[in-house]
This record gives sequence, C-alpha cells and structure tokens, in this order.
Amino acid sequence: MSKQALPVNEIFETIQGEGFHTGVAAVFIRLQGCDVGCSWCDTKHTWQVSPDDQVSSEQIIGVSGDTARWAKLSAQQLCDLLTQYSAKHIVITGGEPAMYDLTELTGVLIQAGYSVQLETSGTYPIRVAPETWVTVSPKVAMQGGKTVLIDALERTNEIKHPVARERDIDNLQALLNRMQNKQSVLVCLQPISQQTRATQLCIDACIANNWRLSLQTHKFIGIE
Repeated sequence: MSKQALPVNEIFETIQGEGFHTGVAAVFIRLQGCDVGCSWCDTKHTWQVSPDDQVSSEQIIGVSGDTARWAKLSAQQLCDLLTQYSAKHIVITGGEPAMYDLTELTGVLIQAGYSVQLETSGTYPIRVAPETWVTVSPKVAMQGGKTVLIDALERTNEIKHPVARERDIDNLQALLNRMQNKQSVLVCLQPISQQTRATQLCIDACIANNWRLSLQTHKFIGIE
C-alpha cells in the first residue's frame, strides 16, 4: 500500500543536460511545490500547489509547458507510467522535490531496475533510498529565506552550483568548508543563463580548484 501520493507537474523523456549525468537518456518527474524563491528560476509555475490546478494524470504526461497543473500520483502509479519510456535513468526534480519524503518513490523505482537521481536545493532533509544519486544545487540567500542544510551537503553525490558572480563562488567555498567529506564530492559549476562573464568565472574557478564545468547543454540544442 502506498504511503504517500505526490503532486506531479509533468513527466517527460529527454536527455539530461547538466552535471555528472550530462548526455544520459532520462525521464524527468517534475514535482509541484517550492518555497525557496530563486529570482532567476525558470520553473516558477511549479511554486504553488493549488487545488484549482489539479488535473488527471493523462494531462501531465509527455506534455511540455509552463503551467501550474499537477496530478496526484502514488509511487507505484508513477513507476507504472514509466514503462512507456525507453530511458532507465529517472530524474526527480521540481519545484523543490525534497519538500516531500521520497523514500518510497525512489525505493520502488530502484527495485524496478531504474537508476534514480534527485535534484534539490539542499534546503530540506534528503529522504531517499540509499542508492539514489543526489545532486544538490545549493541556493544561498534566496527570497524564501531557506538555509542550505549541512546534512543535505553531506548526503550529496554531486554539488551543481549556479554561478552569476564572484560571490557565488565565495558562497560555495563557504559551504564546502562546512563539509567533512568535501574532498570526495563532485563539484560542478553552472553559469546562469549561459552569461559570458559567468561562464568565464566558472572556467577560471574550475581550473583553479579542479572542479567540473556544467553547461546547460539541453538549452544549446533546443530540448527540454
């Protein structure tokens, strides 16, 4: 028996365009709901979970669009829906998916033979199956006033840090200095909106610190 139904904004198959899994065929499960408040967020339509926007599952499958619609689905229902896709890598994103306990969903998916990746801001506890690949994209001093949790940083496999200016790199260094396992975590820098200055900052910092550059390749090739 499923313990929890989750508000799902959309399900679609594509290529992962960011971070360690760049280039991997993936099915994205985008959850509705976020209170982090990033000013440059490109999925602001996922912030609110309004009862007026609830729809059937058929209306959120394979349909791209910036709408606030969402369907309530259990872990097993989500797993069953994924059988129509070829990709075996599942990315749970949002919104802020870590607002929800994802232990059951990630466990069901892994048991079904999928690899699972969580993309989160690090501002909520990470509740996933142990085999889940966790990508923390730390959001510091955003409008929602949330704090990046040290427990989330210690659980992550990959830090994918958005960079617009020098202080963003300084913020990352401050976060890394709080971590016990900072030598083992993969660090990827991602220039915001492919801005020229931000890209150069990322390049310089990656060379200086032996980090990895993460470009939003899906935007370069025009896919979601």
